[in-house]
This record gives sequence, C-alpha cells and structure tokens, in this order.
Amino acid sequence: MILACDVGGTSTRVALFDPVADRAVMTCSITFRSAEHSSLEAIVKEFRLRHPEPLTAACFGVAGPVSDGKCITTNLPWQVEVSKLQVVVGSGYVSLINDLVANAWGIDWLTSNDVVSLHAGRPDPTGNRAVISPGTGLGEAGLIFIDGRYRPFASEGGHSEFGPRSDTQFDLARYLERRFGRVSYESVLSGPGLVNIYTFLRNSARADEPEWFAQELKKTDPAARISEAALNDELPICVDAMRIFLKIFGAEAGNLALKLMATGGIWLGGGIVPKIMPLIVSTPYFLEGFTAKGKLSHIVEKIPIMAIQNQHTALLGSARYATRRGTP
Repeated sequence: MILACDVGGTSTRVALFDPVADRAVMTCSITFRSAEHSSLEAIVKEFRLRHPEPLTAACFGVAGPVSDGKCITTNLPWQVEVSKLQVVVGSGYVSLINDLVANAWGIDWLTSNDVVSLHAGRPDPTGNRAVISPGTGLGEAGLIFIDGRYRPFASEGGHSEFGPRSDTQFDLARYLERRFGRVSYESVLSGPGLVNIYTFLRNSARADEPEWFAQELKKTDPAARISEAALNDELPICVDAMRIFLKIFGAEAGNLALKLMATGGIWLGGGIVPKIMPLIVSTPYFLEGFTAKGKLSHIVEKIPIMAIQNQHTALLGSARYATRRGTP
C-alpha cells in the first residue's frame, strides 16, 4: 500500500492507495483540520493507528517550500521533516514535496470528468505547463517536458509582489501595504485575500456593508460567505470584491503562463476554483485579465486553460510520486 498526504493550511488529507497497473486506486481517506493538531506527525500517527497496513512508500505534499527533506509550512506553525515522518509512518520509502508539485504530478491521473476546459487555445504538445491554485494560500508550480514526459517543479511565485493594474487595484495595494507592510499575490488571491479585498472596499467607502451581513461574517467563514453572496448576486460589495478577485486571478495566471512559457496549458486548482466556477465561466473578468498581455497577448491567447474539479488531485499526485519512490 501507498500512503499519500495533502497538507494545507486549512485541511490535511491522508489516504491509502493500492497500486494498480500504471496508476493507483484510493482505498480510504481521512480529512483532518490542520489547526487542531500540533504537528503533521500527530496527524499521521492518528491515521496509522486506524490504518496500520504495511507500506511500500509514502509521499507528503506540503504547503510550503521544501529543501533537504524539510519544510516550514507557510500558513501553519509546523516544521515538517522526512526523518520524523519516517518514524510515524513505520515502513516504506518516505518523500516530501511541495503541495503544488503534488498537484502537478496528479494532473496526468485526472479523467475528463475531473477537468473543465475554460479556453481551448492551441496547445503545444511538448510545451511547458503551469498550475496555479488559490486556497488558504496561493500555490504555483510548473511542468517541463523532458525525455518524453512532464516533470513538475516547485515555485513560490504566489509570494511575489502584487502588481496592480488599475486605479482601484493601486489603492488596494496601498491599503494592504499600510496593514501588512508587504503585499504579495497571496495577499489578494486566496481565501484571506478575498476578505482583504472586501475589507478594502468597505473601509474605503467604495461599497456599503449591511449590518446584518457584518454580523454573519463574524459567525462563519467570511471568504466562503462573501463568495456565496457574490455567486447569488446578493450584495454589491461582494459582487465587486469577486470581480476584483477574478481580474487579479486572471492577470496572475497569465503572468505565470508567460514566465514559464506554459504553451502546453495552465491548470487552475485549489479549493476556491470549483466554488466560483459559475462566475469564472459567466463573466469576462478572468479571461480578460489572462489575455491582456500587450505585445505578447497573441502568445497567451493560444494557451489552454483548464479548471481542476477533483479536490483529491494533490493526493493523486503524492501517490503517483510515491509509486516512483522519489526517483527522477
């Protein structure tokens, strides 16, 4: 059996896979609330108590930069180390990779039902690929075509400086800079990022916040509630916040596509994308932001855009990487 793990700032998913032919089949999975545990080792130990089956390999996709078998998680107070994971896993080869690298590994195990084509483009069959995933944070990764197959590689591009493209976005950047000191794309393209945009609109008197809605936001996940209100066209402030979010999302996806020359396609992942798919499809904001690249607009216009609907993609990718036992 193979143990695969997808470690995020909100949830940590752990699963067992049974290798079958050229892929693997998930036999069980458990989702843990990350913040309710002191470490990843504690989660794995709890999982192994319930599922002590012998393992041939294990792979952990973790939200944060990985170096020398270690990772200090970006949105959790954890330090993850392969040596400590090996102890609680108990058997098999153990590897640690970035969570977006895990997503990238999982792409080739997705089916047609797992992906929605947002823009057909004209893909280069051997061109680079890219993945961008807004969730608790903003993850990015790439895939390069070498020796007849795609090989994922890590990026921390989500933490690069936010580049505003309109007067409103410049005001947003200045507002967030006063609050946080430095403004990255993750500051605006994530669950907390959507809340930041909403708060900016409210505090700058660009839109009104009804008192009843302010009370609701105190009792629930504010990003989810703002998204829901935008989807239902419930409140102008939420619709405006989502419009800004989608414009910035499209622009940064296009930036990533250019930086990596991702002529083979770009995949949109993360927990937010499936929830706001109707707005991505029915409004022009994302695609306009993606293709508005001046002299190189003709390049990005040819790049296919796919939206990942399978929330287990990183688990699939971790399992796929583990079947290779970490070998290049």
